[in-house]
Amino acid sequence: MADLTPTHISWQPSVNAANHHTDRYANTELTVRRGQAFNITLYFNRPRQNGESLGFVTEIGPYPSESHRTRAVFNLSEAGGSGWSAAQGPSDSAAMNFTISSPANAVIGRYNLTLRVTSGNKIFSRYLGQFVLLFNPWCPGDDVYMSNENERQEYVLNENGIIFVGNARYIEARGWYYGQFQDLLNICLTMLDLSLYYRQDPAMDVSRRGDPKYVGRVISSMINGNDNDNGVLLGKWQGSFHSHENPSRWDGSVVILKKWRQDNYRPVQYGQCWVFAGVMCTVLRCLGIPTRLVSNFNSAHDVDRNLSIDKYYDSSGRSLNISKDSTWDYHVWNESWFVRPDLGRPYNGWQVLDATPQEQSRGIFQCGPASVLAIKEGEVDLDYDTLFVYSEVNADCNRWIVYNDGTKKRVYCDTEIIGRSISTKAVGSNGRVDVTANYKYPEGSSEERRVYKKALAKILGTSVTEGHTDSPGRRSAETMRNPGIAGKFKLAEPPVFGKDINLVLVLNNLSSDRKSVRVDMSASTILYTRRAVAEILKAATSVELGPKQGKHIRVKIPYTHYGRYLTTDKRIQVTALCEVMRTNGLKLLVEKTIILEDTNIIIKLPRRVVVNKAVSLEISYANPLPEPVSRCVLLVTLMNQQVKINLARLAPRERSKIYFEFTPRRAGPLQLQVDFSCDKFSHVKGFVTIAVAPA
Repeated sequence: MADLTPTHISWQPSVNAANHHTDRYANTELTVRRGQAFNITLYFNRPRQNGESLGFVTEIGPYPSESHRTRAVFNLSEAGGSGWSAAQGPSDSAAMNFTISSPANAVIGRYNLTLRVTSGNKIFSRYLGQFVLLFNPWCPGDDVYMSNENERQEYVLNENGIIFVGNARYIEARGWYYGQFQDLLNICLTMLDLSLYYRQDPAMDVSRRGDPKYVGRVISSMINGNDNDNGVLLGKWQGSFHSHENPSRWDGSVVILKKWRQDNYRPVQYGQCWVFAGVMCTVLRCLGIPTRLVSNFNSAHDVDRNLSIDKYYDSSGRSLNISKDSTWDYHVWNESWFVRPDLGRPYNGWQVLDATPQEQSRGIFQCGPASVLAIKEGEVDLDYDTLFVYSEVNADCNRWIVYNDGTKKRVYCDTEIIGRSISTKAVGSNGRVDVTANYKYPEGSSEERRVYKKALAKILGTSVTEGHTDSPGRRSAETMRNPGIAGKFKLAEPPVFGKDINLVLVLNNLSSDRKSVRVDMSASTILYTRRAVAEILKAATSVELGPKQGKHIRVKIPYTHYGRYLTTDKRIQVTALCEVMRTNGLKLLVEKTIILEDTNIIIKLPRRVVVNKAVSLEISYANPLPEPVSRCVLLVTLMNQQVKINLARLAPRERSKIYFEFTPRRAGPLQLQVDFSCDKFSHVKGFVTIAVAPA
């Protein structure tokens, strides 16, 4: 009699995909989630005889072994040592149905499935094919389990995102298409196999892929290409982008990941923080780890890890790029949701992961996972990179004047400016949720001071008392003399791109004595990392302030001064260094970052959009400048499908419009993005989320 041999396998893709929330993946092979049963049907060359028993073998990685939990052998109705099991369902002589279950902590990735047939003393195997196993936020036993269904829909299944950018006083929303189901699964799995971790020890690396904190850390190292590891993106924050892509050009992750694969896994040029975060969110959601983007405004980059950011200015108030520390207007990272058995139950939940290459962690450009609760409680000695993230949200900011002879004098210490309006997208809407309270206690509160002192003590290895002034961190106010005046920049009108900027410097004498004040003012175009690009204004004046008197100094920055020096960040920093005369050099530093507003793109939708019915949108765009623009291009992107539209030149201040027609193929939310560029400016963004109704 011929050996019992399977002739055909049905993976039951429709039923399994629906049950496992994987029905939107574009890949054709069976994709299921761990800790949950899936069904297959086997067709054989003949009926099974008495004395013939069946079993299965699952294997993953180049060196599968039971000791590494990358190989499991299990018979029908028998739980394997690894937790894999199989049972036979209702069957007939032509076909046999099987239910296969994986453990909730199984290694994720692509498995080989083999049938084992035992007949008497004879055992032979038949290879059945491959399937992909993912993390399972729907399974209570999985480390990434998330109990709220609305949150699972948002943080695992939503392909449309919002990234908050701008600054703490002017927060803008930018659309981002994650597209985690758009034929990216193989790319994401290949990413794991290209990592330095895999190269060092493939068997051990694969065996650890059941742990979301390990996978998250590996992915954070692989999204950037700074370690010669075939990472996805190279970062660039200044200089020309002519030969490659300006980071502001990107609207989503799919085109970046596919370009990375098409270029044989050479890093794509270029990205900045929100691009790194957007791509990492795509990869982690694709693998099944609940993930969201978080924007931290006034975000510190503390290079020397002393909880203090030092900024330097020359004697006329111009910012000097001599410190390795910096403060960014905003910085975007990821939070992923999973348990932390290595730290203990209190630290379960949201974990910070950051792929932007800022500082090395254990020799590699990677960051996290750092427990958000550990950050809030100042547990800066806990894995991974908690100290670095704590500094990003709660460092002090010291400002120094550097004199011509090289001496430095600290004029100000701001203990509250870092870590403002920490924001993420709301569940189920495009609203903004402020999550600052997740990261720290209210600034100025006794709890915040207690946690800061605890964090500083962990760095110094000693206790920190209230009067401590020798530490690299917070110093008491008594160490700085008050100049007796207060100052603030106020905008006389909203700052609009293409128009002159009108500011007022308000100076107030806080004392009962007359004061003569010399004011040195400067303004520069800057990047969102606050690095200066070009100085556009330098002026000096003097003002007499009577007792308790206030005065206004008007400042005008014409468009002709700033227009040609703006980057796509559209930022200008204005500084006033106010020296009180005859006081042995007491000075006040006043600073303001201006983001130029640009309501360029307006998208108008019909009242109702229905699946499989053509819809026409009105997209209007404008030239806000007092001069004509040419080489106008509109890029319209819908679910990674991009249409390039060449437009006629625009006269000064002219607004025009086009009509864009498309047919939605799936009900649910759909994000449409618009990008407008011309010869005078580039990558002006607009987006709208369209609610597509069922037919």
